[in-house]
Amino acid sequence: PISAAGGAHEGSLTLIQEAQISRETNSVPQMLELFFLMTDDSTKRPIVVLACKVFQDMFERFVKPGTIRKYIYLDYGLHNYPRKLNQAVQDALDALPQPSLVVLGYGLCGNGLNGIRAGKHTLLIARADDCIAIFLGSYERYLGEFKSESGTYYLTKGWLESGSNPLQEYNGYVQKYGSRKADWVIDSLYHNYKRVALVAHSQEDLDTYRARAQEVAKFCERWGMHYQELLGSSEFFEHLIHAASFPEQADENFILVSPGGELRQDQFMRLVP
Repeated sequence: PISAAGGAHEGSLTLIQEAQISRETNSVPQMLELFFLMTDDSTKRPIVVLACKVFQDMFERFVKPGTIRKYIYLDYGLHNYPRKLNQAVQDALDALPQPSLVVLGYGLCGNGLNGIRAGKHTLLIARADDCIAIFLGSYERYLGEFKSESGTYYLTKGWLESGSNPLQEYNGYVQKYGSRKADWVIDSLYHNYKRVALVAHSQEDLDTYRARAQEVAKFCERWGMHYQELLGSSEFFEHLIHAASFPEQADENFILVSPGGELRQDQFMRLVP
């Protein structure tokens, strides 16, 4: 069983299940990248957000006017195709004319961000498998949920609005292939999951999206999934915004890539207790 955000089932097992690495090995890339960041005067660069549209609401709620020079939001559906996601992010990054500090509103996302080249920019990204840790408020909370119920399909406001969930996918397959083949495809994707969890950083969002989430959960009962609601927080996200303004204060929850560098899968790995 695996955990996934909406539309993320193409990705392999979460990095929590990857080989553990030592604290010393894990800290070296972060320290080197921070050193180069401080010496190339990146703190004076304009801040640009390049993010999944799932985060648009949070940026609008929590970022002070004037903090961000430019916002670029990419389609939710790219998460279904990590290679296309990678290319879309790289193309958008390469198209920015001015050297900038670019906040990537993603996690590793099924390896979709692996290999992204910084070029003339400095990159800042949350050190997370996917967006769920950010919505929950911390990596520790995410790890706790993973340990308690690893086979979880997560729903968020963004995924529900985009129509990226098992029910909507099934309806699309029926139209394309017919019900018999659609049943086979959808069962092959989701039969190992045990829980559908609606995640929101506010009670207001939980109340607003509950009905849609429960409709999806009802469909997922075919695999024995149970429904749960998880109230997260904006803490992780707000720390990301703070790190964009003060990159020298970025801690182990974030990855900084200096100009000419590259995002790598191993930078997202953590020591699992």
